[in-house]
Amino acid sequence: MKGRPRTTAVAEPKVRVNQKIRAAKVRAISPEGEQLGIIDLVEALQKAEEYALDLVEVAPNVDPPVCKIMDYGKYRYEESKKEHERKKKQATVVLKEVKLRPKTESHDLEHKVRNVMAFLKENCKVKVTIMFRGREITHPEQARVLIDRLLEMVGDSAMVEQPAKFEGRSMTMVIGPK
Repeated sequence: MKGRPRTTAVAEPKVRVNQKIRAAKVRAISPEGEQLGIIDLVEALQKAEEYALDLVEVAPNVDPPVCKIMDYGKYRYEESKKEHERKKKQATVVLKEVKLRPKTESHDLEHKVRNVMAFLKENCKVKVTIMFRGREITHPEQARVLIDRLLEMVGDSAMVEQPAKFEGRSMTMVIGPK
C-alpha cells in the first residue's frame, strides 16, 4: 500500500447548491415565492446572481428539479432549527433496572422501592429483576411474594407493563409511571 494516495469518502451534502446542481433545466422559484417557470440552469444561476443569493435545489426528485433562489446559509440554519425541534418532540423512553434477590430483607426492599419511586418520578420505566442463585430457583414463590410486596409498596404511582416472568435464572417484571 506504500505510495498509494489515501482517499477519504466525503459525504455529499443533502442539498445541491449553485454549480453543484446537475440538471440542465430547472423549475425556478424567486425569493418572493413567485414561479419563474422551467428555465435553463445557466439562466437560473444568472437570476440568482442578480439577487445576490444562491440557487438551492429544494425538490431534486421531480423532473425537472425545483430550485429556489434564497440565502443558503439562512436555509441551513432554518433546517437545523426544524431538526432540533423534531428531536425535542421525540419521546425517549429510559429503562432503569432494580435488582433483587429472593431473600432480600425488608429494609433493603424499602431502599429499592425508594429508588423505583425516584425513577418513576423521572418518567422512566423500571425493570425489576429478581436473581436466583444456586438452589433458590426451587422456590419461585418467594420471588412472587417479593414482587407483590414491592408492588404494594409502590402503590398507585406505577402500573405493570409486563407481568413477572422467568427468564433463565431470574424473574423480571417491567413497571411504568401512571
